[in-house]
Amino acid sequence: MARRRRHSGAEQLMDLVAMLPWWAGVALAVASYFVLNKLSVAPPPRVLQPGQTAPFVLNGMVAALAFAGQFAVPPICIIAALTSLYRRKRREGLVEDVTQSNAAAALNAMSWQEFELLVGEAFRLQGYKVTEQGGAQADGGVDLVLRKGGEIFVVQCKQWKAFKVGVDVIRQLYGVMAASGAAGGFVVTSGTFTEGAEAFAHGRNISLVNGPRLFGMIQQAKESLAVAAPRPAPVPLAPAAPQCPACNASMVRRTAQKGSTAGAQFWGCSRFPACRGTRQV
Repeated sequence: MARRRRHSGAEQLMDLVAMLPWWAGVALAVASYFVLNKLSVAPPPRVLQPGQTAPFVLNGMVAALAFAGQFAVPPICIIAALTSLYRRKRREGLVEDVTQSNAAAALNAMSWQEFELLVGEAFRLQGYKVTEQGGAQADGGVDLVLRKGGEIFVVQCKQWKAFKVGVDVIRQLYGVMAASGAAGGFVVTSGTFTEGAEAFAHGRNISLVNGPRLFGMIQQAKESLAVAAPRPAPVPLAPAAPQCPACNASMVRRTAQKGSTAGAQFWGCSRFPACRGTRQV
C-alpha cells in the first residue's frame, strides 16, 4: 500500500518506536531522559588554550541539543508507546471480530490499515516475530517482515474487494525477496488471485493467501493456543470438620497451647468447655 512520505524527524522517531512493544517505548522514554539530562550539562567557562576552542564549542552544542532533547524525546517515546499499545489492542479486537462473524463480510468491511494489522496478528499467532513496515516511508512492496527460526520472510497485503491480485504484484514481491535475501514471501488478500499470479508463484517459495485461507490461519492458531494454554492447578479443599465423638456436635480446628503437644493442631468440640471431646487432625 502506498503511503505519504513524512520528513519530520519527530514523526520518523515516533514511527520507529511505535514498532516496538509498548513497554520498550516507556523504557526508552526513561532512559533517553536520564542520558540527555546528563549530556545537557554545559562545560564551565574557562580560559582556553590554543587548539581547545573547537572541542569546547562542540561540547557546548551537544549540551544545548541535549537540553532541548530531554524535553522532546521522552514525550515522543511515550506517545509512540501508547500508539503501540493501541495497535496491539486493535489487532486483538480485529481477530475477535473475524473469528466471531462471517469471514468474507468481516474482511471486506475493514480499511486497508486494519487489514494489515489483522494479517500481522495472524502471523504472530503462527509463531512469527512481525515487524510492520508502515509509517515513515513507502513500503517498497513490503508491508510486513517476518522472522522465524533465523529466517526472514516478506509479506505484501492487498485488501482488494473487487479485483483479483495479478502477476505484477507477485513479480514485485519476488524482486524484493531476491534483493533482501528473504527465504520466502507471502501475498495476502481478502479477494482472489489470477491464474497468472498463481502460476508465477508456483515453485518460487511464494505463498498466496486469500480471504478464506487467512480466516483458517487465524482460527487454527487460536484453537492451538487454547489447547496449549495451561490450566490452573486445582485448589486443595480444606478437610471437612468431623463430629465430636462425645456429643456429635461439629468440631473446630484448634492449636494446643500447653503441655508436650504445644503448637500441634487438633480437632476440638465446638461446645467447649461444656464438652471436651477431641480428635486428631
